[in-house]
Amino acid sequence: MNSSATNPGFNAKVADLLRQMGDLLEQQQASPFRINAYVQAADAIEALDTDVREVLEREGIDGLIRLPFIGSGIAGSIRDISETGHWPRLERLRGTLKPEKLLQTVPGIGPDLAHAIYDRLHVDTLEALEIAAHDGRLQSVKGLGPRRSAAIRASLATMLGGRHAARRTAGGRGPSVDLILSVDEEYLSRASAGTLRKIAPRRFNPDGAAWLPILHTQRDDWHFTTMFSNTARAHELGRTNDWVVIYFYDGDHHEGQCTVVNETRGPLRSLRVVRGRETECRRYYLRAGALPGQVATTD
Repeated sequence: MNSSATNPGFNAKVADLLRQMGDLLEQQQASPFRINAYVQAADAIEALDTDVREVLEREGIDGLIRLPFIGSGIAGSIRDISETGHWPRLERLRGTLKPEKLLQTVPGIGPDLAHAIYDRLHVDTLEALEIAAHDGRLQSVKGLGPRRSAAIRASLATMLGGRHAARRTAGGRGPSVDLILSVDEEYLSRASAGTLRKIAPRRFNPDGAAWLPILHTQRDDWHFTTMFSNTARAHELGRTNDWVVIYFYDGDHHEGQCTVVNETRGPLRSLRVVRGRETECRRYYLRAGALPGQVATTD
């Protein structure tokens, strides 16, 4: 990162984006806790008498965390804004994010591979891509073998500052599949009943219609934002009422994500499955006695 002179205007830009996130979450009826966290963080950044990028350059992300009202998750978002000028989380909730363009910022990922990765894994942040590279899902993308996946993982480690992927998944794998499937069930039920607020995504929505149901909910220590997949592939295959993308955050606003789909083959066929966690889903359904011809288990 290049050294920069004090630039209160840049701090104002960061604060404005944080407030935009708070406003957007308020419009979407998210929890007051999450809304207030962004508002307080915006006030803290605006009150700085030095450019926030200088804090990052001198002290790293830990320097941001030492500021009032800045947790590690929001600090990571401020770092992203400072380094790239963009905030994928805000763009995603607005429906303006183009994940394929973001993925192409990684050395070795061209337009075709970016499209294939997004179609297969539904990842729309570099952090989520690194997690997929570490847990083996990246290798499931056609044309990506162990060597190429390792090269992408190394590039991501450099781009993201060498932090281990597990630190950006709110402590590891994230919520249990039991919890995720419960959120998925609530979302599908309420979307079908028409009781969820609908937003107007800007991608694949030329008429600007508010058609995409969105759910904000909290379970245990997790905050969830849930919506149908609004991707080119989902529209092409008619899966916009099937593929559900669930974003989860812990109390420090560390973010992770997963996709839940109707399985179309194998022993889990016709059941809701968390992509990349099929083995855990199988155990879940075995415990529930939902797999025909198989004995329920307590392990």
